[in-house]
Amino acid sequence: MTIAPTSFRKASSLAALLAVLTIGMGPAVPALARQAGPVAPATLETTSRERQVARMVTRFVERAHYSRLSVDDSLSDATLKTYLETLDSNRHYFLQSDIAYFARYRTTLDDSLRSGDMEPVFDIFRLYRLRAQQNIDYALSLLDKEPDFTVKEDYVFNREKLPWTATPAEMQDTWRRRVKNDALGLMLAEKSWKETGDVLRKRYQRVLDRIHELDSDEVFETFMNAFARTLDPHSSYLSPRQSEEYRIQMSLSYQGIGASLQLDDDFVQVMNVIPGGPAAIDGRLKPNDRITAVGQGKGKGSEMVDVVGWQLDDVVQLIRGPAGTKVKLQILAGGAVPGSAETILDLTRNKIKLEEQAAKKSVIPVQRNGATVNIGVITVPSFYQDFDARNRGDKDYVSTTRDVRRLIGELRKDRIEGLVLDFRGNGGGHLTEATSLTGLFIDRGPVVQLRHTNGLIEVLDDPEPTVAYTGPLVVLVDRFSASASEIFAAAIQDYRRGLIVGQQTYGKGTVQNLYELDQYSRSTQEPGLGQLTLTMGKFYRVNGGSTQHKGVIPDITLPSAIDSGEVGESSRDRALPWDQIAATRFQSSPPLDAAITRLTRFETTELSGNPDMRYLEADIAAIDQLRTQQSVSLNLQDRKQERDSQRKAQLDRENAWRTSKGLASLDSVEKLKPEDEPDPLLQTAANMALEFSRINAGITGSVVTQAKSEDTAKAAKD
Repeated sequence: MTIAPTSFRKASSLAALLAVLTIGMGPAVPALARQAGPVAPATLETTSRERQVARMVTRFVERAHYSRLSVDDSLSDATLKTYLETLDSNRHYFLQSDIAYFARYRTTLDDSLRSGDMEPVFDIFRLYRLRAQQNIDYALSLLDKEPDFTVKEDYVFNREKLPWTATPAEMQDTWRRRVKNDALGLMLAEKSWKETGDVLRKRYQRVLDRIHELDSDEVFETFMNAFARTLDPHSSYLSPRQSEEYRIQMSLSYQGIGASLQLDDDFVQVMNVIPGGPAAIDGRLKPNDRITAVGQGKGKGSEMVDVVGWQLDDVVQLIRGPAGTKVKLQILAGGAVPGSAETILDLTRNKIKLEEQAAKKSVIPVQRNGATVNIGVITVPSFYQDFDARNRGDKDYVSTTRDVRRLIGELRKDRIEGLVLDFRGNGGGHLTEATSLTGLFIDRGPVVQLRHTNGLIEVLDDPEPTVAYTGPLVVLVDRFSASASEIFAAAIQDYRRGLIVGQQTYGKGTVQNLYELDQYSRSTQEPGLGQLTLTMGKFYRVNGGSTQHKGVIPDITLPSAIDSGEVGESSRDRALPWDQIAATRFQSSPPLDAAITRLTRFETTELSGNPDMRYLEADIAAIDQLRTQQSVSLNLQDRKQERDSQRKAQLDRENAWRTSKGLASLDSVEKLKPEDEPDPLLQTAANMALEFSRINAGITGSVVTQAKSEDTAKAAKD
């Protein structure tokens, strides 16, 4: 059995259309939608392939999933809720009467899965499609006349936790406000009403066409993913077509921007920025950013194509292209209110280069008492290993552990007094690299425990024969540090080998197994059954606590602009809970409580006046204020004033920081370059590493007393 890489990945159907801009005004019972657009609704009928897949997946779930669930009435009820949330997450389609009608399926979807009869699934989708037809017809009719943007009214844009809409009249009012908000967003970008109407007509018609195009296979995949996500956030089903798409992405052989994307309501949203890709090298694209338009080529003359409401696959095809060519992305920042100012990024397509994903070193000079002290930094974007080269017997194959060992040797020549390992944004990678990298910093012993579906517990030990570094160690993490990163950080913390600083990590402590369903089918008549990913294990620290859900709590918490309520396992529906097992035997260093107390006081008193930290804290305050907004004004002048006020506040923050650094002020935030932005968290971690080195010697039996032959011998040579 092959364990999938431990990187975290939001499990969602790539084929599912999670957002259509509609309201419900029709009857509360299913009926075929009339054809109003150029695309006729696809016929939905259960195929023999779908029957076989449903039955196979049901058997796999009951036998192999970590939670040992029974596919019964209770799971059927939960699956129905997930399926409806998938189709209408923001409450723009179904009425309360529709939900009441669907209640007949609360205890029967488990029977559908066992028999393979997908008619109830298609029945629900037909009503969804009918509502889409009715609602988009209404949306298009609203575009015949420019709305009155002088009226003082609001639009509630975050509706996920609101109850289902009670009446058609209420839904119609919600949609009227939504169309008005969509129009405002375009008009704030200096578009005329005619241009705005043209964009929205194309957008809404495109959404309707795509819904009509969804065939039995795509609706089936959407439902099977809803079923898988009811088990946990990381289980999923991919159709043969999407399986091939996933293989292309994992091969890193395509040309693009280097970002994982997903559909979120109307928008294509950035899940992760892949280390080594053009977007990561550029530095401006961030997780949770939303792509609203895509353009080809360079310069103002290249036309931007609005992609709000597009199918994910179609947006991906626009973004991909030959290496060396230009692509422009129009970005609505993550957390920004709809209609906020957007930015345009110019990126050059390229292959994701292995060397760009590799660990890198730098030296931060820290001033202390009139002297300059070097602190080493190693940035680890992912846990990688060149399996092909290793299997060929190449003695110099690339891996995270090998690269970090080499970089430590190079940093030793710079006579560093402390080392910072930067794991921010590291979503994980190969489990073997997590255990071997830990071995560069601890004496021999266990690194992580893995409990399988059958309850058996496997202890994975440090495979490295020698330690590469025994000096003061600080590990910098954030909310995007996940999976393998958490295994490493937890081991360092449990062994008291170093300090963990930053933000609570993601909390992805589960293991998935990938099943190629064709390999388990006795029939040769239905090839191309797709892939099933199931959670089959759970990671536990050597102290017995799980990294699942809670992640790793840092010894010293630093400010962060990442919203832990929106990012992380604890924010995911139906995430497996935290628990613990018995600790395994391991030898840790003495407690670091005294050092943590002193460093916390140091961070509070000496670094609070740091201009870089003030810059970060001001940004966080501004972002937090935006996050609290649940509604937005539909008055054009109010929106313009709000936008201008936000831009001025951002420019003031930028210039206050630039003044503190002796830099010239800017007259526009658009002139700020990504490389100009400070990294106060890394600087703070470097300062802590130095202070840790100064107080470490006063702690009896501290981590600097640990040593193995390699480090001692190299120190003697230096």
